[in-house]
Amino acid sequence: MPVAKTLEIISSSTESIEAAVRGGIAKASETISGIEGAWVKSTKVIIRDNKVVEWRVTLKITFIVA
Repeated sequence: MPVAKTLEIISSSTESIEAAVRGGIAKASETISGIEGAWVKSTKVIIRDNKVVEWRVTLKITFIVA
């Protein structure tokens, strides 16, 4: 019987939300195998001089453990 576990991470990008998500999953996959999916729990933007300069996402990544 497979067992799944979740891990919560925060990732950021100066390009877009999608880039932040892709970057977070790519980094997590360097040390975690069996990633099955991810849930974007929240998003946040950093604003400087009235411009969005960074996108941040909180991800819950689901992976299968032995």
